[in-house]
Order: sequence, then structure tokens, then C-alpha cells
Amino acid sequence: MEFAVSRPRSAAFGALALCAGLLAGCGAEVDESDEAQTTTVNRCGEAVEYTVPQRAVVYEGGSADKMFALGLVDHVHGYVLPPANPPVSESPWAADYEQVEFLSDDLLNRELVVDANSDFVVAGWNSGFSDSRSITPEILDTLGIQSFMHAESCFNYPGFPEQHTPFDGLYTDMERLGAIFGVEDRAADVVEQYKNRVSAVQEQAPDGPPVKVFLYDSGTDQPFTAASQVPPNDIIRFSGGENIFGDVEARWTEASWEAVVEAAPEVIIILDYNDQPAQEKIDFLKSDPRTAALPAVVNDQFFILDYNEAISSPRNVDGLEKFGAYLRDYVNNRG
Repeated sequence: MEFAVSRPRSAAFGALALCAGLLAGCGAEVDESDEAQTTTVNRCGEAVEYTVPQRAVVYEGGSADKMFALGLVDHVHGYVLPPANPPVSESPWAADYEQVEFLSDDLLNRELVVDANSDFVVAGWNSGFSDSRSITPEILDTLGIQSFMHAESCFNYPGFPEQHTPFDGLYTDMERLGAIFGVEDRAADVVEQYKNRVSAVQEQAPDGPPVKVFLYDSGTDQPFTAASQVPPNDIIRFSGGENIFGDVEARWTEASWEAVVEAAPEVIIILDYNDQPAQEKIDFLKSDPRTAALPAVVNDQFFILDYNEAISSPRNVDGLEKFGAYLRDYVNNRG
């Protein structure tokens, strides 16, 4: 594994120690034994030394859910939740959300993190961290603020890229967070549970040729969809389907309606944003002459995938189980 424990270098961690002291004065619970050691964990392809964070800021539901699934609510100060995210009341960890602060419904930004006195930020590359908005792990490093990126998003992270299949990225994140917070055994148990649930869906996948599936995220002039490097691709293939854009080496990507028509998908997964309801997307597909004759549209074969089941999150496994059951029923009833 890539984890290692060592004593901190006083020069490198002076700023963090000072920050921790200030935070303790603000009511944060800082364990001195935690401060006395560091753990080296990969942040994408870069080995980084971490002290145990006490005031994490998490961006979007996937980041929050990973922390909550590991029982780390006491280490989370607050969350940032843009409008696309479903209400936190719908989360399996709704009670944990109630214990931490809602910081913003805007995009992640440096001022918010600094104002929150955060010592740790969890987000994805280009889905939270961004060069264009001047909030990157490197910038946070200069401020003495630690950061963690979802392994799934490391595919196109400049400088230190790292490639995982999407579900392996989820498992990697849980193991890495477990190491940073000293809850490795808990993380191992959680990952084992996820893998067992995934295996159960794979074992029940219908026989025969895979069902062609198109994921419709958004877009009218051109469809925005899931390629090979995001969780829906694994959800589709583990269930016994074939993502019609699964051979594209990218994460979320623009495609063409011509390519969708040529693939003739039997099933369409609709990504349900809180601010872009699924029914509006279904109505568009039924009314647009380019898509109205698709087999999935003609036969009304739409599956609604929750936003937090599509981004890297423990809820990917929930989405897999639901789509797996849907696809089995579809194949059995197709005749």
C-alpha cells in the first residue's frame, strides 16, 4: 500500500501546527496524539504527508458521504452543496449533515475555505478544485490547508495523473481517507461490504449480449454523457449493459446525436439534477426528431439515476443495485 507513518518535520508543518492551535481556540477538538504523527498517502499520483484533520470542508454530496460512511462526522466542519445536488434530507447520512455547517450553495472557492478556518478540503479535480477559480491543492498547500482529491478525478489531473476504474477509485478513496484519519480497519470493512454488494449484482447480470445503454446528462445541441472514467460506466457494465460511449477514454464528455442514433440504445439513463429535473430531459428526448425514434424512447425505457449515485460516492453502490434490478427486469420482460 502507499501509506506510511512518520514523525513530522517541524519546518514543513509549522504552519499547520500554528493553524491547529488557533482552531483549538475556536472550539475545534484537536487530539495532540494525532498532531504528533503524519501519514503519507497519495493525492492522485503524488505522495503527500497528512496530519489528522479536524475541520474538513467537503464539496458536494460524494465528498461528504465518504467522510460520513467512515464515521468521521466529528472531523467535518461544513459542506458546500451547489444546486445540482439533491437535498441532504434524502441522504442515508441525513443525520450527519445536520451536525455540520452548511457553508454555501456556490462553487468551491478559496475565500470560503479560509473563512471556515478549514484544515482539510475534499473535492474532485475540475469538480471542486479548479485552476480557473484559483483553488487547487498546490495553492492550498501554500496556505497550510491540506487537501484530498477523489481518485476517479485524477484521470486528467495535471502533473500527477492517476487512473482507476471508477469503482476502484471509490474503494481507493475510502482506504486513503481511512489511513489519513487512522480508521484503516473501519475503511477496510466498508470497502469489503461495497465489493460484496457489487459482486452480488454482477452475479445476477442477465445472460446474453449486453444491453446498449446511453446516459443522458444534459445538453440539447450536443448531448453531455458519461464516458469510461466515471461511475455510471461501471454501473452499466456491472449490471450487464454496454455504455454506448464506454470506449471513450474520458470522464464526462460531449458526444453527438448522430452517434447516439447510430448506436440505437435500448435503455437511456437520465441523470437527475436537483435543478434540471429528469422529466424535462425525457420530454426533450421524446419531442426532438433526432431522438424520438430511438428504441429506448419508443419503448419508454428510461432509468432515473440520482446525481449522487453518478458522481464518485458511496451511493454509487446504491445506484448499481437499482440499475441492476431494472436491467434484469427489462431483459426478462423483453422476451
